Amino acid sequence: MSLLLGVDTGGTYTDAVLIRDERDVIASAKSLTTRRDLAIGIGGAVEEVLAQSGVDPSEISLASLSTTLATNALVEGQGGRVGLVYIGFSQKDLQAHSLLEALKGDPALVMAGGHDHAGGEAAALDMAALDSWLEGDGGQVSAYAVAGVFATRNPAHELAVAERLAAKTGKPVSQSHQLSAKLNGPKRALTAVLNARLIGMIDRLIAQAKGKLEALRIHAPLMVVRGDGALISSDMARERPIETILSGPAASIVGARWLTGAEAALVSDIGGTTTDVAVLRGGRPAIDPAGARVGQYRTMVEAVAMRTTGLGGDSEVHFIASGLTGGITLGPRRLMPVSLMAVEAPVVVHEALDRQMRSELIGEHDGRFVRAVPGVAQDGLAERDAALLSRIGDTVMPLDRLFRTRLDVQSLRRLVERGLVQVAGLTPSDASHVLNRLDSWDREAAEKALILFGRRRTGAGERLSTDAVHMAQMIVDQLTHQTGLALLECALAEEEHGLEGDETALARHVLMQRGLRGHRELVRVETGLAVDVIGLGASAPSYYPAVGDLLGCRMVLPEHTGVANAIGAVVGRVTMRRSGSVSSPSEGAYRVHLEAGNEDFSDLERAMARLEDALRGDAVSAAEASGAGDIQVHIERDLRRATVEGKDVFIEAFVTVQASGRPRIADG
Repeated sequence: MSLLLGVDTGGTYTDAVLIRDERDVIASAKSLTTRRDLAIGIGGAVEEVLAQSGVDPSEISLASLSTTLATNALVEGQGGRVGLVYIGFSQKDLQAHSLLEALKGDPALVMAGGHDHAGGEAAALDMAALDSWLEGDGGQVSAYAVAGVFATRNPAHELAVAERLAAKTGKPVSQSHQLSAKLNGPKRALTAVLNARLIGMIDRLIAQAKGKLEALRIHAPLMVVRGDGALISSDMARERPIETILSGPAASIVGARWLTGAEAALVSDIGGTTTDVAVLRGGRPAIDPAGARVGQYRTMVEAVAMRTTGLGGDSEVHFIASGLTGGITLGPRRLMPVSLMAVEAPVVVHEALDRQMRSELIGEHDGRFVRAVPGVAQDGLAERDAALLSRIGDTVMPLDRLFRTRLDVQSLRRLVERGLVQVAGLTPSDASHVLNRLDSWDREAAEKALILFGRRRTGAGERLSTDAVHMAQMIVDQLTHQTGLALLECALAEEEHGLEGDETALARHVLMQRGLRGHRELVRVETGLAVDVIGLGASAPSYYPAVGDLLGCRMVLPEHTGVANAIGAVVGRVTMRRSGSVSSPSEGAYRVHLEAGNEDFSDLERAMARLEDALRGDAVSAAEASGAGDIQVHIERDLRRATVEGKDVFIEAFVTVQASGRPRIADG
């Protein structure tokens, strides 16, 4: 008998499951995710499944972790302060692929160096510029990203810069050529920047998870789910945290397939921060050929083709002041629900809510609170931001008592982006408490927050809502509407026969929206989905039946839907992909681009065989290092040729090697 432990750390809840012999779920549990110390939430969920099952912890032979923390951080713009070293590019290249936006004002050095398309040195490396930069602003970061021109054709300059950075600072360094073998330097640089930004967060998560499991006498190997649903070792995840973006959603698709056996469906997973939608065809999710997209960023990370929307049970509720009737919208930022903050600091929360309700004036920050998140690096904090963080201290504070000037609002935004503080406010989770769909936290605090929010005035001068229940229903109805839009957009984007136009505009088109409401006048308009939707997430049974009614489709809510991510975390396979290329620097010459150095051949087949052999060795070694056994290898070739003056001419070739196997399990 084998016992497998799956753990999923989400923005709101941490889930755990125990699976026997890869067939039966014998225990499942949830615990609140504790941002200040993730080990508390992990321990709470794991201890509960151990208690339910009565198994000896030493009998667990494999543990695996999936997480939405990296995805949520990118959607919410959070992460550590990073420095980018951009080799051989120009200053204007920082504008490409949202790279400047991703840096968020963090330091970047554009320095001489880089290579040409064939892998030859284009310019000498300017190490003096690097040393000078490190003595200034470049030294005030938590991690570094390095990207060089044509580094995938010759990584020598990236390797040299990374070695100097590690030697002089001792801080983590992300090299773009190690994250993707594809061309497109700015996009690789963006991927390296995001990887560097996530290193501290994922490192803390894995360290805390390992520490807690060992304290519970669970000494099984720890795996982590990658964004394509495959498993990797926890050590590899620490080095390449960018590969864990969409980890939780990818695990949910694996879990959905395991739970339902579905061949064709939309899978929609609602969490606290995001809703993740993917298409299941032939029982398998597609891999996004353009790289994982999360929020505004398109990375070069291989991941499931999934649309991630900033919409969840803990999404921020916004007031729409325009128009006579007013309205609300949700997300993309996650807030801590007021009802949860009231559990942790009841006196502070209720005193502030009561004071605000007694006031005749409607305050901009009514019903909002803030607290610091300890243990997050504070490198490079501006003086004003540091002062505001100090003012918050280790207490919960009402926002209307924190701010002294409008500049404090901007400081708080930057502190939230760095993950240094959490803001609490009105969310759909609060609305669900008032509608008696949830009873986990403080219903009375949620009711007060809803009343305060409803006091806002519309363009006609009327209150948005007159009572808490009405306001709560408005929020849940808006969640239904936005979820329906997310599902429609995904379906339109993935239509096999294609629909001309932007799927976002199509989903919001007036005819599409009238069709959802069953328009019946002179014209009959119908809109809906022609496939089942598998609804996942703890709140799916509460919210998703209404979504199924809206879209006129069958909504499948499987048993254990609330812990599908944790199930998917432990039933997947270890899969390692390694890619490389062969170019032709001159007619009849074939150059194999390897990390150890380029090799030239006069015969194409010998060059291809050399590349395949090198990639096979790297992929198999990586799979073995991640704990895979019984490894199978699959090789794909992509040869690109052109006809020039009637002659067939070789341009370049790409090879991808995939090594895959189930994780080896520890002896019980």
